[in-house]
Amino acid sequence: MIIDLRSDTVTKPTKEMLEAMFNAEVGDDVFAEEPTVIALEQKSAKLFGKEAALFCPSGTMTNQIAIKVHTNPGDEVLCDATAHIYNYEGGGIAFNSGVQAKLIQGERGRISAQQILESMNPTFDWLTKTSLVCIENTANRAGGSYYSLQQMNELSEVCKKNKLNYHLDGARIFNAIVEAGYSASEVGACFDSVSICMSKGLGAPVGSLLLGESEFIRKARRVRKVFGGGMRQAGYLAAAGIYALDNNILRLKDDHQRAKQLAKTMSSLSYIDNVLPVDTNIIIFNLNEKMNPEAFVQKLADNDIKAVGFGKQAIRFVTHLDFTDEMLEKTESVLKGI
Repeated sequence: MIIDLRSDTVTKPTKEMLEAMFNAEVGDDVFAEEPTVIALEQKSAKLFGKEAALFCPSGTMTNQIAIKVHTNPGDEVLCDATAHIYNYEGGGIAFNSGVQAKLIQGERGRISAQQILESMNPTFDWLTKTSLVCIENTANRAGGSYYSLQQMNELSEVCKKNKLNYHLDGARIFNAIVEAGYSASEVGACFDSVSICMSKGLGAPVGSLLLGESEFIRKARRVRKVFGGGMRQAGYLAAAGIYALDNNILRLKDDHQRAKQLAKTMSSLSYIDNVLPVDTNIIIFNLNEKMNPEAFVQKLADNDIKAVGFGKQAIRFVTHLDFTDEMLEKTESVLKGI
């Protein structure tokens, strides 16, 4: 039994999801004649109360398309210092859009409306134009922390008053939704654009969606083509996304429960200095100086547990659809034995 805690992207499609994929009706998405892709786009847009959606290969692409459409070269995007768009998208903000990032030191990955007001530039010729605010919910590097609906709404009001575009990197937004108790439509109402991922907690093999108003998505579709993201018979992938939205949202609570149980066990281990608060399905912990992180990861591997380093002494675990109660018990046993 291999236990993979490196990410929630490591899941395999279930038998039922595979059946949905094999039975998909397909066409050609570049010609906008892909019925299953269209069905997924319409379903996700309706869920978040948006006019339209665009199916893309990855969340990095949906985020980068949004930045490209919302900005002009020489503009500035405001985001938290831990943001995925800044740390894990290959420098795409600058490479793809000619835009620079201004980093904000938020609270566990969450920035505030007041920080936006303090960070946006005046309209002087010699300053970059602040044009976009991007938040990540849940926040990966902050250990899966999430925004409250009030916090997102406060940011939305500041953006509207100051004519700033407002984008949500919602790679794990459904984790936030089931934990915080707000609805997808309430989330969608806050933002100009939303990116959602099918291949993380929802268990689909590939794909993310970018949501927004019709004119925004029309522009986004053209940028997707420029970025090389046009797909043909993508309905086989879209069918997995439809199945995921129908069946795999509420069960995310199971991942959260297992993550919290694992973190509770880990907090008592002598070689672990601290465990970040666990709100959803991500556990980030720091080993003490006596424990070499590479040696620790190898000890886990020797016991058929996969994990990754996440900083100098930091390790990250992520629970997911394929992480069972039996795997939780074995992981706890291995950790106690190290």
